[in-house]
Amino acid sequence: MIQLADLSDSDLKALHERVRAQYEAFKGRGLALNMARGKPSAEQLDLAESLLDKPGTGHHTASDGTDCRNYGGLEGLPEIRELFAGVLGAKPEQVIAAGNASLTLMHDHIVFSLLKGNPDSDQPWERGGPVRFLCPVPGYDRHFAVCQEYGIEMINVPMGPDGPDMDRVEELVAADPAVKGIWCVPKYSNPTGAVYSDEVVQRLARMETAAADFRIFWDNAYAVHHLTEERVEIPSLLEACERAGNPNRALVFGSTSKITFAGAGVALFAGAQANREWFLQCMSKQTIGPDKINQLRHAQLMPDVQALHHLMDAHREIMAPKFRAVESTFDKLLSEPHVAEWTKPKGGYFISLDTPPGCARRAVDLAKEAGLTVTPAGAAFPYGKDPQDSNIRVAPSFPSLQEVEQAAEGIALCVMLAASEQAVSQRSP
Repeated sequence: MIQLADLSDSDLKALHERVRAQYEAFKGRGLALNMARGKPSAEQLDLAESLLDKPGTGHHTASDGTDCRNYGGLEGLPEIRELFAGVLGAKPEQVIAAGNASLTLMHDHIVFSLLKGNPDSDQPWERGGPVRFLCPVPGYDRHFAVCQEYGIEMINVPMGPDGPDMDRVEELVAADPAVKGIWCVPKYSNPTGAVYSDEVVQRLARMETAAADFRIFWDNAYAVHHLTEERVEIPSLLEACERAGNPNRALVFGSTSKITFAGAGVALFAGAQANREWFLQCMSKQTIGPDKINQLRHAQLMPDVQALHHLMDAHREIMAPKFRAVESTFDKLLSEPHVAEWTKPKGGYFISLDTPPGCARRAVDLAKEAGLTVTPAGAAFPYGKDPQDSNIRVAPSFPSLQEVEQAAEGIALCVMLAASEQAVSQRSP
């Protein structure tokens, strides 16, 4: 595999000039393409269009007799909790079905813990001095934004293909009682597509923590978002924590936001009895109940897990070709010479692209000049600071397949140009 460092000075200069010309030609097309966020496409949203006709006149009663038009039912409809319990690795009685956004539930867990403490706290978190969270990186920028908003110090932990560096995690949680939590996207992780191994799940469940009220924020956002025919499974964190004698450690979140309507889905939380009762008590001051009509229409659209799988197979048929297009374009344009690394996920919404150190911001700037909107370099790190300035998150879901192919070409050219620019500069006398 040829690297830039393997090229002679003349060959490197020729490569740089050729890529510069290709980039200028691409910029001359006058394109306006957006690969910045992992939004479902309109074609995907159309898959759930029948939600708008549900539940139908006179069909407003849940399986337990609840009139969904009225107040109450803070824990959500039983049919929704039954349907998604298995997805969350939980029992139906451990699940709460709430509003439209799991991010809201995670945010509220943080805020309630800061103000009130959790079932294992001797005081509110904010009264005990600094609060710290472990953040596997690259990771999800909205997780980090919640911590930053409330002054929670974030500590980077390297992410591998099977989850976070557990030696580092175990070292940090055992030494510092101010470390109160860790963010985890355990399946098809944002943005790398990593899938937590059985060993990582077990180590998270049983590790010794200096903080008795330590929590794992288990954001299983992509649990059913497969890009291949293999439905990858991971162990239940709730069950693993219970077996390890730490039942309250796991806080499990999910939603239908990328299953049905992104802005009008159902958010889900699952936890041990103490956590569930604590959260319901906190929620009771905030709302009298969720949108049960919306939950009922979701239950009608997906009456069982087979219907859920059928719907997600349709999503995969739309999504998978876009991911393959990005991967094949990167293979073609960034492999000879080899100037970057990128993931080939089996699910989720993102591809993680790593440039040579010091090149990501330059590549993103070049992309902007060429009419490409991509996620800002560093966005997948706390405070937006990538220590290596090398990571770019690529989101192929929203544009059309043709637009994805064009955008992937442009991103690859920007990375190659930034890398060759740097290499030429480093060799200059």
